[in-house]
Amino acid sequence: MSLSKKLALSSILSILVSIIIISSISNYMINDRFDIYLLEEQKTRFDQINYEINNLYSQNEYKLYQQEIDSYASLEDIDIDVRDLNNNILYSSSRSSHMRGMHNHMDKMHRRKMGNSKKPNGNYIEKSFPLYEGEEIVANIVIGYIDNLYLTESALVFKETLGKSFIISSILAILSGTLISIYLSKSLTNPLISIRNVAAQMQKGNLSARSNIKTNTLEIVDLSDSINYLSETLSKQEDIRKKYASDISHELRTPITTLKTHIEAIIDGVWEADQEHLNILMLEIDRLSALVDNLKNSFTSEEYMLNLNRTKFNLSVEMHDIVTTFLPIYNKENYDLEFSIVENIQVCMDKDKIKQVMYNLLSNSIKYLDHDGRVSVGLKEGNDKAIIKVKDNGIGIKDKDLEYIFDRFFRADSSRNRNTGGTGLGLSIVKNIVDAHSGDITIDSIYGKGTTVTIALPLEA
Repeated sequence: MSLSKKLALSSILSILVSIIIISSISNYMINDRFDIYLLEEQKTRFDQINYEINNLYSQNEYKLYQQEIDSYASLEDIDIDVRDLNNNILYSSSRSSHMRGMHNHMDKMHRRKMGNSKKPNGNYIEKSFPLYEGEEIVANIVIGYIDNLYLTESALVFKETLGKSFIISSILAILSGTLISIYLSKSLTNPLISIRNVAAQMQKGNLSARSNIKTNTLEIVDLSDSINYLSETLSKQEDIRKKYASDISHELRTPITTLKTHIEAIIDGVWEADQEHLNILMLEIDRLSALVDNLKNSFTSEEYMLNLNRTKFNLSVEMHDIVTTFLPIYNKENYDLEFSIVENIQVCMDKDKIKQVMYNLLSNSIKYLDHDGRVSVGLKEGNDKAIIKVKDNGIGIKDKDLEYIFDRFFRADSSRNRNTGGTGLGLSIVKNIVDAHSGDITIDSIYGKGTTVTIALPLEA
């Protein structure tokens, strides 16, 4: 069953159950309260009749007339007997005793009051009220009635109308609820179907597919944005993968071609297998080996995590030694290498890996300096972290290239050859080492003015 049908049926079922519960409870409570109200009204009427007969009895100098009794009984559709204290009938609103002719009386009252009404038969009830002569009770006023007398024609019509209104309201509520449920289920599932179709296209390899849904449901909008982001990311990764394959092929081709050329020359007798030519072959083999190692290291930070050889050491001393090592190289090119290192910063890190990070950064910086090139290295402590900054005034990096700067084989200037741009693996390796140490690395650059690399490493493991 589709999600749309499930949502619609669930909503309709919920509406139906809710309406049944609400209607049943409301109908019961209203009818019950209405019956109580009618009974209270009936009691009030009987009390009023008793009061009026007593009042009339007093005004007539303690006499009653048959016509007056019949008038009250006919008006209120009840039987009225006035009986002495020995239960003898003094006045009666009917020709015969109602106690003896109860059923005939009930039939008569039903025919007279209700005609062909569907009002159910009731039981004959008598209620006795005192008749006073001054302060003394001299007789009893007995009011006889059917116990469902309060269910007048108007009351029955009202209750019947109320029941019908509940039924009609329930039907209309179910119909409107069904339409609303179908509409809401469609409004929820149609965007999901669109997103599913985009995912299916992505599965088939169409990474250019995008979800362009129109909805105000926040969660679906977030899902659509996530699918689009995933599609865009996969598309970029696919482009990067193809570029990796091209770059790897390019990087490996040169040393392999050199090796092949030299070996063919030796085989053909053009060159002798002397020390000089063998050294050239060995250099190319070393270069090829280093390239393969760098490539392997750049693809996994987990390996660094597993193989980190953490030790306690003074990072300030190591940084000073690294800068001292690079000073002759910078001086030879007439570049300035400045440093500002806070002393005695103790850390727990892999010393060799940290050296590799600094070697990569300083080697990378010197390649892109102008004639007045200057690089500054800083080290300080803050928030339980060692903060390393390497800042240069070189050619900088364009904004569009910054997001790819840590990608393997990426070169900000694709026209640079291997001698100036390297393999494009250095910064990727640096980032993996920093990540393995649970650190952060950021690069800020202004094209034409310089670049700043900031690394924050936890002092403790």
